[in-house]
Amino acid sequence: MAQEGEALPLGSRLRRALRQQRFLLSGVVLAAGILLTVLAIGDFTPLSSTSPFPAINAVTDTPTANYNLVFVIVGPIVIIIGAYLVGAYYLARHRFEHLMKTKSKAEFLRNLPEVEDLLWDLTPEDELRYEDKKVELRIRR
Repeated sequence: MAQEGEALPLGSRLRRALRQQRFLLSGVVLAAGILLTVLAIGDFTPLSSTSPFPAINAVTDTPTANYNLVFVIVGPIVIIIGAYLVGAYYLARHRFEHLMKTKSKAEFLRNLPEVEDLLWDLTPEDELRYEDKKVELRIRR
């Protein structure tokens, strides 16, 4: 484990940053998928003649490459991935908050494996809350 003065390796810092900003990144992935899909719809529907799509299509539909064809395939896939990430985060957050509010040591112990699984989808701060809850309920593990 690194000391206070030591800098963590780049890979460790990147993993920690990704875990801390998990919800934000999930939202960005979903928004990117929506943007790609809107760009594809803007080229292959009658919307292609309305403003701002002619200017966008001039850039994305060049004589050498039509990126809108890529957007048709990639956009919905990225939307599905983003929706899954956002949904998984919300469900994990909801279930984790419910288990953290419980005052029953028996219920908490019964759901301990589930809480530990939920922590994979949550942030490092939630791990600290989990550890504090275990100390509060006097659980050794």
